[in-house]
Amino acid sequence: MSPPRLAIATVMAAVALAAGILAASAESTHLVAPPAVDETQGQAMSQTAVLAGGCFWGVQGVFQHVQGVTSAVSGYAGGAKETAEYEKVGSGRTGHAETVRITYDPRVVTFGRLLQIYFSVAHDPTELNRQGPDVGPQYRSTIFPTSDEQARVAKAYIDQLNGASAFSSRIVTTIEPGRTFYPAEGYHQDFLTQHPNHPYIVIHDLPKVAALKTLFPNSYRAEPVLVAKTGLAGGS
Repeated sequence: MSPPRLAIATVMAAVALAAGILAASAESTHLVAPPAVDETQGQAMSQTAVLAGGCFWGVQGVFQHVQGVTSAVSGYAGGAKETAEYEKVGSGRTGHAETVRITYDPRVVTFGRLLQIYFSVAHDPTELNRQGPDVGPQYRSTIFPTSDEQARVAKAYIDQLNGASAFSSRIVTTIEPGRTFYPAEGYHQDFLTQHPNHPYIVIHDLPKVAALKTLFPNSYRAEPVLVAKTGLAGGS
């Protein structure tokens, strides 16, 4: 086979592979029932949810498109401050998970609805210590509740979904209270929006945003809320 034909065949094979992965990604997202138990509605105008579900690029990208979310910051949670760095977390030995801190207006979107989106489109909660091609405890499915009520709602929802056999396998999402969130490096923030043609984003993350728009049309916002605009990456 001549070199030009070989090159063309290689490109076509790569495109076919990407198309297959895209199809698989689309099939892995499906609408699950809303939680039977949700947070109590109060007077607060701002709450925080901290969720981990694989590479934070896609999780952040999804929630930046959710109505009522005022900030979504990529970072780390589960380990010590001294090890909250990308290269160290990548070792899988720090206790950290790649995580997203979501600030939201509970009058617009509740914690329960955020969890419904989290389980429906943001990641696959049945994969243990991995998401797609990413393997290790730093990619685990974890909810880091910021209150006792969030912990109660999260546990009740996981029990509800498992009891209804919402997925073909049991949910492996853990609930880890009392953990501090540490913002990730600046180059990880808004990664999906800034690099929409990155192969990883195209194959693994853009289908999630598309699924959000399809499955949650009333919660979808076309214009993402970006860290670059809000300046809310700092803090813990």
